[in-house]
Amino acid sequence: MPNYCLLVEYAGEGFAGWQIQAPGARTIQGCLVEAIERITGERVAVTGSGRTDAGVHAEAQVASFALARAMDPEKFQRGLNGVLPREIAVRGLRAVPGDFDALRAARGKRYRYRIWNHPVRSPLRAARFVHVAQTLNVGDMARAAECLVGEHDFSSFQAAGSGVKTTVRRLHRLDVLGAPGGEIEILAEGSGFLRYMVRNLVGTLIEVGQGRRSVVSVAEVLGARDRSLAGPTAPALGLALEAVEYDEGLGPLTGTSLHSDGKTEASEDLEA
Repeated sequence: MPNYCLLVEYAGEGFAGWQIQAPGARTIQGCLVEAIERITGERVAVTGSGRTDAGVHAEAQVASFALARAMDPEKFQRGLNGVLPREIAVRGLRAVPGDFDALRAARGKRYRYRIWNHPVRSPLRAARFVHVAQTLNVGDMARAAECLVGEHDFSSFQAAGSGVKTTVRRLHRLDVLGAPGGEIEILAEGSGFLRYMVRNLVGTLIEVGQGRRSVVSVAEVLGARDRSLAGPTAPALGLALEAVEYDEGLGPLTGTSLHSDGKTEASEDLEA
């Protein structure tokens, strides 16, 4: 059966997340399944590189699926974009080897969290930036982030009640970019993420920037492996899946390559 890979961009607000849920829940995966069926007449299973949560955006989500018959990729892409809702767009589509699975083959991911740090809210940024009125100490946030890079048990930063096999993850980078009084971005890149992990990291770093917790306390929170000691979960609207890394043989579809040590935790795929 022909196997295909999609590069998908979507605005997450108004959706219950990536994964198909109960009838009536609007999801990214559900919209893709319906669009593919409208174009091909086939009801297929669409596998994403990970399951972004409700309200989380994606600039480069990757998904794969198999069809009973081959399709012209260019015409197929145009057809899908013609029937998908305006919040979802297929930026790329190509045939891939039959054993390719967007989830299992993922080697790494990069997320970007956007903050508007200004006393006055910005209506034009309201859908993509989280507004924090209090001036943040970006230098302290960056120093606190440094202790989180590497392979650690991130139990303190996972969603409460998560039942994953292991809470150990490798974080390749956690950069705090920008300046107080404007746009601040936090880049998180790693081989895999726990549910809410990025947003819980961001919520903790924001508290550091506000002076509500010290720089050194973040390492203590990490070592405690206790979710109750970390900061609040930052709002979903500021988070976007920016890139997914695969082996070079997949080609340019996935965009910018990421650092990878060959390890992946893709089996635990409910993230962000």
